Amino acid sequence: MTTLARWKDLCLDASNGQLALGEFWAAVIGLGIETSPGKVSLEGEHDYQRIWINAVDRPKAVKNRLHLDIDTAAIADLEALGATVLERAEDTGFGWTVMADPEGGEFCAFVREPDRMPAYRLHGVVIDCVDPAAQAAWWGRVLGVDVTTYDDEPWCTLEHATPDPRLTLDFVPVPEPRVGSNRVHWDLFGEVEPLLAAGATHLWDHEGGGAALADPEGNEFCAFPG
Repeated sequence: MTTLARWKDLCLDASNGQLALGEFWAAVIGLGIETSPGKVSLEGEHDYQRIWINAVDRPKAVKNRLHLDIDTAAIADLEALGATVLERAEDTGFGWTVMADPEGGEFCAFVREPDRMPAYRLHGVVIDCVDPAAQAAWWGRVLGVDVTTYDDEPWCTLEHATPDPRLTLDFVPVPEPRVGSNRVHWDLFGEVEPLLAAGATHLWDHEGGGAALADPEGNEFCAFPG
């Protein structure tokens, strides 16, 4: 299968301080933190685990259309770090608790037994979609992986779309339209022109090379040479 781009890293927007949000997510996921003037990044054993914390001047106003799925030993541990419970697993019947980070960004927490708790605790990125099948198919073509579907379920998954053997990209249906810019996005290594030819939309160019693009449903991502 042809691959148009490769996974680079993740980015999270912060409007109340890069360092504060970075320290929260570093503790939640199990990453270190590095700072330089104007930059905060979360660092792990591998480069593909890097998460940039980007400063923005707009507060969170609507539900995130991309969110992270993480493992935890206990919901109380996340609350102690500054997270807020939105929907408990025992109330919804689902296998996860919906939470919010200190800036209100939603994420899902899966409680694991101690022998199943990895040191690196990010295991999924969930993407809200109008058409999950079409979105998953488009991203499957970009990243060169097949789409996994489920009988009688409306959501789709891309496995092995990143170098992380465990991380999945999960595309789920939602009724509400996309409003405003996403506060979570991913970066890719890839040339811009083939991505545009495949159906991406150009948003702006980055200094030093690469560009910000949008997928067919308007979700931002960035492509860099390399």
